[in-house]
Amino acid sequence: MVLRTEKPASALAWLWLSLVVIALDQLTKFWALGALAPAGMPHPVIPGFLNWTLAFNTGAAFSFLATGSGWQRWFFVLLAVVISIALAAWLKKTPRGDWKSALPLALVIGGAVGNLIDRLHAAQVTDFIEVYWRTYYYPVFNVADCAISVGAVLLVLGSLFQGKKTTAVR
Repeated sequence: MVLRTEKPASALAWLWLSLVVIALDQLTKFWALGALAPAGMPHPVIPGFLNWTLAFNTGAAFSFLATGSGWQRWFFVLLAVVISIALAAWLKKTPRGDWKSALPLALVIGGAVGNLIDRLHAAQVTDFIEVYWRTYYYPVFNVADCAISVGAVLLVLGSLFQGKKTTAVR
């Protein structure tokens, strides 16, 4: 008699969330390109807090390396591909029911691929969400950036609290 130990189903099924993020990101960017032109003109959504403002970024977060001569496009393409593959491999090793790990990984993958599509198609990332308060303006961002940020924060929080058990005081 041969006993088989079955491995639990992997969390690759969570890639559905990545696909939702990619679709939502691309649809909102398509909308922004058509509805918010010209670039740089704010369209108030919540006066004093939120505008839709079309912007383009050839760099990374906060326009990091945006002034490069073009090499940064391929650097960020390669980085997005490598990170997405690494996170998908991590998802494959993660049990499907481990949503605390799978959810943030899927969010980061979806965001990375959403911005990757822009870099491959237009050599720049389309941004349109502008948050501000008084004279402080946060850099303009998009849905993919939100997914990456939320996923990264959830990964950090998950690693900080992983394995910690609370004990009842008697």
